[in-house]
Amino acid sequence: MSVSKDGVEENWSGSAFAGPSDSPGFRLWRDFLDWQRQLNVRLKPLGLTQPQFAILAVSGWLTREGEQVTQHGIASFTGMDRMHISQIISRLGKDGLIEKQVNPQDHRANLVSLSEEGHRRLRAAMPIVEGFDREFFLTRNT
Repeated sequence: MSVSKDGVEENWSGSAFAGPSDSPGFRLWRDFLDWQRQLNVRLKPLGLTQPQFAILAVSGWLTREGEQVTQHGIASFTGMDRMHISQIISRLGKDGLIEKQVNPQDHRANLVSLSEEGHRRLRAAMPIVEGFDREFFLTRNT
């Protein structure tokens, strides 16, 4: 490594960190992947992945009072890419967990709601996810 004029060590990457494990962003990314992998294992018996669960949970939450929600609304709420949301909703629709219909006020938009099976699967998954979250994040905070 060389030292620049301002006394900062320069390395191949220009990073201020000694390595990836010292980077908070890298550690967050690795923790997220670990959390997602472990959660996917727990959701597999229900035929769900973590992103599918997230879309079911958000759809259930946003429509709990009988409101209508669009795919765009789900994407905005979750911060996920609209194309990714569309792919997940298509899969959930094929699995009979989500029902889609064209929005009568805007024919370009799809309204999304949980089917009866979607509600049942969400009720089965919620305690699994919440229990795992408590377990996973509690061990990270000690």
